[in-house]
Amino acid sequence: MRLAELLTVDRIDTDLDARDKGDAIRAMAKLLASGLYPSAGGSAPSVEEVERVLREREAVASTGVGDGVAIPHGRLPGLTRFVGALGIQKDGVAFDAIDGRPASILFALIGPDRAAGEHLKCLARISRALRDDSVRAKLLGAEAPQRALDIVLEVDGA
Repeated sequence: MRLAELLTVDRIDTDLDARDKGDAIRAMAKLLASGLYPSAGGSAPSVEEVERVLREREAVASTGVGDGVAIPHGRLPGLTRFVGALGIQKDGVAFDAIDGRPASILFALIGPDRAAGEHLKCLARISRALRDDSVRAKLLGAEAPQRALDIVLEVDGA
C-alpha cells in the first residue's frame, strides 16, 4: 500500500498542539478519526475509541522509533481500510523513543483488526519513508499540510 492511499491533506497537522506523549496521541487520534467511515451496518469509530487503541498499543511498547520519529498505530474491528495521519511538532515531545530523543514527526496508522500482515507492510513503508535525514528535515520545515503531503508523496514515489 502506498502512502498516498493512507494520507490526505486534511489529516496532516504541521503545528501539532502537543506538550507530551498523551497530548500527541490524543491529537493523532483526532486526525485519524476524521478519516474513518462507518462500517456496513455500524458507525464510525469515535476519537475516544481510536485514542484507546493507540494507547493500548503504546502500553505494550513505545512506538518512538528514534531519530525524532514516532509511529503510533493500532487496529480496530469493523474497519475496512487503513488510514494514516501526520503530525509535526517542531519542539518535539518525549515519546520514550529507543534513542531517547523527543519525537517531532508522528505518523499514525489505524487499520482493520484482521489485516495484521498488511498492517506490518504499512508500518514498514512509513518507516522507510522517514528513515532519510533529508526527508525528516524537509518535513520539519513544512509550513503547511499540503507541503508536508507533497514531501511524503515525493519520497514514496507517488
